[in-house]
Amino acid sequence: MIEGLPMAVPAEGLPDRVRIHEVGARDGLQNEPSTVPVEVKAEFIRRLAGAGLRTIEATSFVHPKWVPQLADAEELFPAVADLADRAGADAVRLPVLVPNKRGLERALALGVREIAVFGSATESFARANLNRTVDEALAMFEPVVARAREAGAGVRGYLSMCFGDPWEGPVPIAQVAGVCRRLLDLGCDELSLGDTIGVATPGHVTALLTALNDAGVPTGRLAVHFHDTYGQALSNTLAALRHGVTTVDASAGGLGGCPYARSATGNLATEDLVWMLHGLGIDTGVDLGRLTATSVWMAERLGRPSPSRTVRALSSRGDRDTPGSQGTPGSQASRDSRDSHKEQ
Repeated sequence: MIEGLPMAVPAEGLPDRVRIHEVGARDGLQNEPSTVPVEVKAEFIRRLAGAGLRTIEATSFVHPKWVPQLADAEELFPAVADLADRAGADAVRLPVLVPNKRGLERALALGVREIAVFGSATESFARANLNRTVDEALAMFEPVVARAREAGAGVRGYLSMCFGDPWEGPVPIAQVAGVCRRLLDLGCDELSLGDTIGVATPGHVTALLTALNDAGVPTGRLAVHFHDTYGQALSNTLAALRHGVTTVDASAGGLGGCPYARSATGNLATEDLVWMLHGLGIDTGVDLGRLTATSVWMAERLGRPSPSRTVRALSSRGDRDTPGSQGTPGSQASRDSRDSHKEQ
């Protein structure tokens, strides 16, 4: 490709800046069949921070029986916690997922400052994921959110199956809006709307966001979390941006899926998102070259290529020029990545 691409061509009605909520270290790795060493996870998080990402979901304090890949949460979080102590714009937010009050207490004991709970808009997935009804799950979250807020921690609410469910099919928009409203009423600061099986389309996204506004849910409290099963993640993201959403979840290298929904393929790749946003003249604070080098590094450790189209396009150029003066596949950051791999 040619230096300077993508060319920034701003479009009317879009935000000037988007905050990327990076989920690769948690959602991206949680379903990996082989255990990823804790030191590799910690280095992954540090490299993501080095690429300019300032919100990186670190891990989950769930029982190891349910997600063995994240059984090292107590070891991992202290290994990266210093990132959150940086001054000013260099500080990195390190939220973690907690399933219940016991998980919350484990997290708070380590100094976690932001937590997330994970709910469902449908009864079928609530049963599959939490072995509870939607009402029972919300009742379980109530003391968790209250205790987190008492401790001064920020709270995010994930809501899965917002656009379709593998067992129930289409999910009524009013049903999703109702559960969202209840999560906000519990005390969540932010809601992430999950297209868990990747069936959303732009019109559906706009309709749901409009219904949420009508239900008293401000756009500024919303984030979107799209999966790319049918290749719609970027078009859905653009629809959300046009509605005013400024927080987008993504996973470096397109890592991830959902262990409780087999039809859930990988998350929106952070590199693909950054390419589109930079092409629209939207600031992300992310160095695309460094981010690409990080995903190449992680793909090597997982033993397979990244599914991200942008990663594949940029890394295939070897030592030739790619966007960004630092951290591109042929740059010093990438060479450092390869040297680090040799030393391990």
